[in-house]
Amino acid sequence: MKRRKFVQSLLVLSGGLVLSTESIYASALSVKKVKGTVKAGGKKLAGVVVSDGYSVVQTDRKGRYEMPKHELAKAVFISVPAGYALPQEKGIARHYQHINMANSKQQYDFELTKLQQDDTNHKFIVWADPQVKNKGDVKQMMAQSVPDVKELVASFGAGALVHGMTVGDIVWDKHELFESYDKAVAGTGIPFFQVLGNHDMDYRKGGDDVSDDTFEALYGPTYYSFNRGKVHYVVLDDVRYLGTERNYDGYLAEHQLAWLKKDLEFVPKDHLVVIGLHIPVHNSVKNNEDFYAILGDRKVHIMSGHTHYNRNVITGNVHEHVHGTLCGAWWTGPICSDGAPRGYGVYEVEGTEMKWYYKSTGLPKEHQISIRVEELTNQKRMIANVWNWDPEWKVEWWADEKYMGTLENTTGFDPMAVTLYKGDQLPKGRTFAEPVRTDHLFLSHFKPEVQSLKVVATDRFGNRYEQVVPAHKA
Repeated sequence: MKRRKFVQSLLVLSGGLVLSTESIYASALSVKKVKGTVKAGGKKLAGVVVSDGYSVVQTDRKGRYEMPKHELAKAVFISVPAGYALPQEKGIARHYQHINMANSKQQYDFELTKLQQDDTNHKFIVWADPQVKNKGDVKQMMAQSVPDVKELVASFGAGALVHGMTVGDIVWDKHELFESYDKAVAGTGIPFFQVLGNHDMDYRKGGDDVSDDTFEALYGPTYYSFNRGKVHYVVLDDVRYLGTERNYDGYLAEHQLAWLKKDLEFVPKDHLVVIGLHIPVHNSVKNNEDFYAILGDRKVHIMSGHTHYNRNVITGNVHEHVHGTLCGAWWTGPICSDGAPRGYGVYEVEGTEMKWYYKSTGLPKEHQISIRVEELTNQKRMIANVWNWDPEWKVEWWADEKYMGTLENTTGFDPMAVTLYKGDQLPKGRTFAEPVRTDHLFLSHFKPEVQSLKVVATDRFGNRYEQVVPAHKA
């Protein structure tokens, strides 16, 4: 009898909870608007852009915003305005709030912190593909990549404004290692924004609409924007999960492009636009023409990764930086598949102008060239790899201190990458890694009696990088 009464009581209680939950959700669903305020130090901020990924609005003179409640929206986020600190939690950007369906008011307020300095001039770094899969990978990231960034940031001087962006493949399918990545970011001492990569997705749960659930729970929306100085930063998700195993393609969803168009309407035409995404746009995003059309004639730099090689591609007014990876060839060796060292991009902004270089992990910023010498029948051949080359660079060479002229770029395989990664037995543990053809090689032939070689590469900003090697086989 007592047991029967207990079960009946439990059923009544359970039913009450179900009704209560349903009532809460019904109340939330009846709300037609999402609203809130944006403040800084108690002061209401006007003109701040707020979005749910579908609507894009600005706060009024009292710091208030309001937008229609979209049934597919998962978060509300602000496009942090210039002059304000980038919201973060131990280095992870927190510019958003998850939409809470149990919130009957659907109100999301934001508090910003005004910077004590002008942010017109600032710096940022780009990590591509940390792609850690096990504790060994994490150990290398913590022992090599993190100290390198800390040293770089310290070299900028106290008070320098620096932020980071990781353009996808944060982990290698092992979601439990997101925590290790977070610790790495915290160790750099700068705020980081995250981009979704194909190895950061949830597989076999359904289609593209649910493949980002884990990422979104940890890092918020997969597309958003923020500002620093006269630069408008945009993060996009160009990885479309196709629903089976690890199948995906490069594609920018229509609702995302519609959001981007609205977002850019609030950005002055003369401001620089920097866009972070994972899969390179120029050759791997199926609807890239639609994307370029929205960008129009704006001055744009795209930051991508995914490929495990370094390359610059210029399409009209759009400069795409395809980054060599933090992990190189999946943490197996010191270089990527194209011979570029493990490393990351460094960008220095002054107003709407930007300069950049590729920073090799554990090596000084001046390290921008590698040279290999090959023995041929009656002569020798020099192959120089200038991994951050673009058509505005000039590459020259000397033999025994005699000027030999300029070198033309050619396409081929980096000799060291071939040595380290070519074949089904290399590299050990991850034998799928193979050298890839690259267009930033330079070669010349010279007589056997030559004793020394020098290559000088001058980048588009006038910086000269020099490498001198003996003229024997390396």
